[in-house]
Amino acid sequence: MAVSKEIKVPNIGEFTDVDVIEVHVSTGDSIVLEDPLITLETEKAALDVPAPASGRVDKVAVTVGDTVSEGSLILTMTAAEHLAKDAEPVVDTLVATELSPPVKSQNVASEVAGEFSGRVDIETDLLVLGAGPGGYTAAFRAADLGLDVTLVERWPTLGGVCLNVGCIPSKTLLHAAKVIEDAEAMNEFGIRFGKPEINLGALREWKNQIVGRLTDGLDGLAKQRKIRVVQGIGRFLSPNHLRVESEEGEQVIGLKRCIIAAGSESATLAGLPNDPRIMDSTDSLELTELPETLLVIGGGIIGLEMATVYDALGVKVSVVELTDTLMPGVDRDLVRPLEKRIAARYSEILKGTRVTEVIAEDAGLRVTFDGTGVPKSRVFSRILVAVGRSANGIRIDATKAGVAVTDQGIIPVDRQMRT
Repeated sequence: MAVSKEIKVPNIGEFTDVDVIEVHVSTGDSIVLEDPLITLETEKAALDVPAPASGRVDKVAVTVGDTVSEGSLILTMTAAEHLAKDAEPVVDTLVATELSPPVKSQNVASEVAGEFSGRVDIETDLLVLGAGPGGYTAAFRAADLGLDVTLVERWPTLGGVCLNVGCIPSKTLLHAAKVIEDAEAMNEFGIRFGKPEINLGALREWKNQIVGRLTDGLDGLAKQRKIRVVQGIGRFLSPNHLRVESEEGEQVIGLKRCIIAAGSESATLAGLPNDPRIMDSTDSLELTELPETLLVIGGGIIGLEMATVYDALGVKVSVVELTDTLMPGVDRDLVRPLEKRIAARYSEILKGTRVTEVIAEDAGLRVTFDGTGVPKSRVFSRILVAVGRSANGIRIDATKAGVAVTDQGIIPVDRQMRT
């Protein structure tokens, strides 16, 4: 007997009466699992609703311009396995799968999984690898739904890169920079402040306290849910086993399911000398000193955020960017006023310029440039390398779990973020 399924709008958060801006199917169309059915437009984004199964569209219930909410009927369909059965339809209900943005297809072959038959120290229903904003929220939700959850994190505290050495500490320092710059801006309006006295130790402690309050809160939420937190670096041994290495030793976790939320690392440049005066974004947040001069290699968001901080604290900042524009990929109308502002503050901004060599000297770091109309070389007290981030797919040995990984460490996923 053929079964006609009702496909309804899934959970779309707090939004109701959302506009239908595209209908991608018609009556009689054949559809494949995760094909887009309709596109909705909220005040925040446009989202596709994917097909929850393959089959044939029997009737479309919406048109462009309609408004829908969670549970609204999109269409009825007959699943592929029932198409050969010619009988009166029996109506069943199926809610469309969770909304998620489309991903670009990548030509990556499936990997042969590893095998493991040794000692297992911990058994868990669900292992979440990485306790950043993606990982800890997934772990919390899974625990709320009744699963036995183990959360593996390399940092001593939850929150991942974002909370420990990324968004939160950088925005804290940017707030301090804004206070300094606002005080300076009042000079032309008749209110003059003296030159700020920077106590790096106190500033660093304030930043750490803010991070600490947030990480402590996450620790408490994990304990409330009885989530097992394991600190260390996790690497897959097989699809159902993960080895975690820490200062206390190593242990193997047996898992039924896994969510990979391992994030990324700061990208590096080849050929740089091993010198403590060369920093990545994590190092720059430590504020160990205020150098006389700082070269930021990379004119993207991370590089310019830290350039803003160090400039406000009194450092002579230079920026070098390989492309012909700062913040590649960002709307030029937004970049132009920013570039005009920082060009008046920074020592120099070198665009379309490559760093070809860095030599560590007693007096500083000698940097050689390759670009039109730029200096051949300069000496800087410190260098911040901010050339982007690289995904951790290779570092966690995801291929041993049978998961495909690109040469850049990226794990290709489908519309539902599944490997």
